[in-house]
Amino acid sequence: MSQKPTTPTPLRVINSIAPTRVCDNGGWTDTWFAQHGQIFNIAVTPGVEVQIAVYPRATQADRVIVQAENYGQSFTVDPGSGQWPQHRLIAAAFDLLHIPDDIALTVTVYSGMPPGASVGTSAALAVALIAALDCLTPGRKTAHELAYAAHAVETQLLKQQSGIQDQLAAAYGGISYIDMINYPHAMVSPIKITESIWHELDRRLALVYLGRPHSSSTIHESVIRELEGAGPNDPRIEALRKTAAKSRDAVLAGDFAALGRAMIENNDAQANLRAALISPEARQVIEIAKTHGAIGWKVNGAGGEGGSITLLCDHATRSKRSMLSAIEQSNSSFKCMPIHLCVHGTTAWEG
Repeated sequence: MSQKPTTPTPLRVINSIAPTRVCDNGGWTDTWFAQHGQIFNIAVTPGVEVQIAVYPRATQADRVIVQAENYGQSFTVDPGSGQWPQHRLIAAAFDLLHIPDDIALTVTVYSGMPPGASVGTSAALAVALIAALDCLTPGRKTAHELAYAAHAVETQLLKQQSGIQDQLAAAYGGISYIDMINYPHAMVSPIKITESIWHELDRRLALVYLGRPHSSSTIHESVIRELEGAGPNDPRIEALRKTAAKSRDAVLAGDFAALGRAMIENNDAQANLRAALISPEARQVIEIAKTHGAIGWKVNGAGGEGGSITLLCDHATRSKRSMLSAIEQSNSSFKCMPIHLCVHGTTAWEG
């Protein structure tokens, strides 16, 4: 009787997790065309999970197999080849770090956020993957080094547009005030708040996925071209910058009304860049939120079609539940995502 082939036992199993982010007030100012900026953001779960099973090289035909769980896809990567035919962000990360020649990897990646939710999921994935791969060789990268390595994958290897705040939020976690002195060089100031303010902020925040993935578009390209020509001190960019410090000060004081005003101010400043950055779906959610007492709202990320919006609710828990129910009933595509503040940044460990 023939025996079934046995699955080899991995030599090591490495895990890593990274949070996503919401409420990125000051976004658009962490870019090369803004040159300098200030950004406030809040790290949340669900985030991204990466698991690497390490095998002897001879036991696996392909050197790296990646299982993209959210997409139900499996593909191979040839590290160092410079060839990234699919899931380019994941594949390119393997070219940034040296993979020892005597091992093979099976890598599983997963996120509890919907694809294209505009909460920095791609950046969080890159940071988490690099943190896990970093465990394969001696030495460990700091949070700052992880963020900039992930940023290099997008900007240097893939030649894509990318700010720096998403990578820093994933690497550091918590609530951050980011001062980008000169693109891409930035300092991160973690915002330390009391336990009661932390729990109250956690209770009041809500995230609504608008039903379709966010995608960069001609709208973004036209905004970038215009801002590039306008220069870093353009009043529209400065209006976005100012919301970051206002958000920081509001959270430190536990002043949720002030935080809500900063969110709305940022949302209006985004609309001032292009009205289309605040989509009809986002405006629909905002109108429903207003009728249920919400005190703040901000389209996540750069804005435009799809993606998600962060809402800040008033003191009444019942109002929040009523609001979220009304939002989902108004459009079958809308999905209210359960989120919680995440104090930890990217973490990797061997299990």
